[in-house]
Amino acid sequence: MARGQSWKPGRGPTPKGAKGGRTTPKGASGRYTQPIPREEKVSPRWVPFLILGMLIAGVGVIIANYLPGVMPGGTSSWYLLVGLGLIVAGFVVATGYR
Repeated sequence: MARGQSWKPGRGPTPKGAKGGRTTPKGASGRYTQPIPREEKVSPRWVPFLILGMLIAGVGVIIANYLPGVMPGGTSSWYLLVGLGLIVAGFVVATGYR
């Protein structure tokens, strides 16, 4: 070690044949490089209309279930399940919308 230099761990020359320590692959720099962008996925234009249609239809079925004489067979829990199914399907489609 030369005069005036203080010893720091991990610094200084490494003797030949010594193993261990950090190694950097040849040509690698310490800079961050952004990943290569993949193709941008874009949903078709009709998807938002499908989402809104499912949500509105689901709410409409649930409301129509309680209006007298609108649904055949009167009030039924099956109509509620159909309405909730349409609402859930609308949310599922919405999660894939880009």
